[in-house]
Amino acid sequence: MTGLARRVLAFGGRRAENVLAALLAAMFIAFVVQIVMRYVFNAPVGWTTEVSTLAWLWGVLWGAALVLREDEEIRFDILYGAVPPGVRRVFDAITGVAVVAIFTWSLPAVFDYVTFMKVERAAYLGVRMDWLYSVYLVFAVAVIIRYAFIVWRAVSGAGRA
Repeated sequence: MTGLARRVLAFGGRRAENVLAALLAAMFIAFVVQIVMRYVFNAPVGWTTEVSTLAWLWGVLWGAALVLREDEEIRFDILYGAVPPGVRRVFDAITGVAVVAIFTWSLPAVFDYVTFMKVERAAYLGVRMDWLYSVYLVFAVAVIIRYAFIVWRAVSGAGRA
């Protein structure tokens, strides 16, 4: 990978982290506003729950798709850690092919569902639901790319095993 490509990817990664931080801040602020409005002013508002829920959904999927690195994922790897590197590469390839196949197979149905949701709007915010659910498409495509790279790395021998 060239130096320019590395800098562009690093810049994009930092911006993805910025978006995730903004989502976490929005969720926290909405949560605090909800508490203050309910318990200080005795005037609960509904939009704060919707903002918190949507920020959490977007934060989880955005973070898993674009911020989380493979070595930061939580997994049960007792068996994986006990086998030799060659077997780990086979595990990586088999798992990666399965994940890529399943997510690729489901992508058309997911796209249809997300685009169908344009007929619905969020109750308080009034935002179209296809915009709110679109983050799952970003997540699914990122997972396909990530695991295709893991398969390539395992097959080519360039893996971390």
